[in-house]
Amino acid sequence: MRHSLPLATQFYVTAPQPCPYLEGKLERKLFAGLQGEHADLLNNALSKQGFRRSQNVLYRPSCSECNACMSARIRVADFTPSKAQKRILRKNAHLHRDASAPWATEHQYELFKRYLDARHADGGMADMDMFEFSSMVEETPVRSRIVEYSMAYEKYERTELSAVCLTDLMDDGLSLVYSFFDPDLHKSSLGTYMILDHIKIAQEAGLPYVYLGYWVPGSPKMDYKSKFNAVEIYHNGAWTNLNKPNEFNLENTPIGSDPIPNQVAAIDLPDILSTNRS
Repeated sequence: MRHSLPLATQFYVTAPQPCPYLEGKLERKLFAGLQGEHADLLNNALSKQGFRRSQNVLYRPSCSECNACMSARIRVADFTPSKAQKRILRKNAHLHRDASAPWATEHQYELFKRYLDARHADGGMADMDMFEFSSMVEETPVRSRIVEYSMAYEKYERTELSAVCLTDLMDDGLSLVYSFFDPDLHKSSLGTYMILDHIKIAQEAGLPYVYLGYWVPGSPKMDYKSKFNAVEIYHNGAWTNLNKPNEFNLENTPIGSDPIPNQVAAIDLPDILSTNRS
């Protein structure tokens, strides 16, 4: 008798390692594999519960001594750009957007390396080669797009890549998986511009949210996410308005996560992914 593989989603925990956002802290992740015909279904379900995608894995921080990392998303219908954000939109109005299937190119990789060397030279991605970069972009079991932003030079009949974002298409929004840009154009605020442009894309598509990844109070690297209005964070098992970012800090953040079995038991999964079939 032939049996199909079990569909029940299995969760695992990584070993503690130094936190990339808060000095002196250790991070630990709860994660599940993402594969098969129901990958989109699982990605949609877990993203709404604070998980993020990295290639074929969905993960959520589950640190034993810290609970600072919180998933953030923008409510598209309620978003209004600030004066500074309007200036950023005008400053980058000349950029051409091209969204296509997730396929890595040498031009993307060259820009990626320049971005890392200038902004994150000591980060975990700093030593990625072209093969690893291609895996990051192309190994996606869910609906994804690679979104390129380029400057056109009509006089020279060429374009120059300025920024790139790997984006997941979910049933309730767009998720910015990873973005990078030309470090020489830092005054153009291209990171903020890509978020603003994705809000525009979501508005045009009738999607309610743009997922930004994790916001970490006390981390300068993550502070820019709190500059957008209509932001909500996944906190204590529910999405909560981030009206006053200063109210969230390391002093009043709960110490540590619930025990792993309790966390897993509280995760809401589609029926087809919560039981074994044979």
